Amino acid sequence: MKHYNITVLGRVQGVGFRYSAMEMARAYAIRGFIRNEVDGSVYLEVEGESENLALFLEWCRKGSEFGRVDRIIKNESGLRGFSDFTISH
Repeated sequence: MKHYNITVLGRVQGVGFRYSAMEMARAYAIRGFIRNEVDGSVYLEVEGESENLALFLEWCRKGSEFGRVDRIIKNESGLRGFSDFTISH
């Protein structure tokens, strides 16, 4: 199990990114949360098995159908024991 803090930059707000990310996270058994930031980015904290996180990160680099991902910043940190994946407001 690993934990990543991820910031996604680009056109990622108002394009369904958070809801698509939630679907993908649940498909890959990823737990954590996602939220919009005031600077227009999206912030995620995610936990899961290394292989599943790699697949999820691959999706994050592409993003939702109507968005555009310019850059991802990823940092590993300690596990927090999330029980599900949620959208924070």
